[in-house]
Amino acid sequence: MSQIEPKNVNDVLGDSNWFVAMQDELNQFTRNDVWSLVPRTNEMNVIGTKWMFRNKMDESGNIVRNKARLVAKGYNQEGCIDFDETYCQHPISSG
Repeated sequence: MSQIEPKNVNDVLGDSNWFVAMQDELNQFTRNDVWSLVPRTNEMNVIGTKWMFRNKMDESGNIVRNKARLVAKGYNQEGCIDFDETYCQHPISSG
C-alpha cells in the first residue's frame, strides 16, 4: 500500500500500488458495463475527467487500500447541450 495520497495523475504513474488502483477502477467500468469507447467526432462536446486518490483506512487508522476514482468534470456541462449524450476524455489518453 502507498502511504501518500497523490494530488494528480502525474504523481501516480511511478507508483505501482496506485497504478493497480487505477486499473481496478477502469475494470469496474467494464464489469458494470457503464461505458463504451466511441470514436471522437467534431460534433461531440467532450467533458474531461479527473482522477481522485484516497487511502482507505480501518477503524484503527491503518491504511488497508488505495482507492482511485475516475470522475467526470460535470461542472463543464451546459444545459440543453450536454444532457442527451455525454462523452468523457480519459486524461492519460488525452493529448
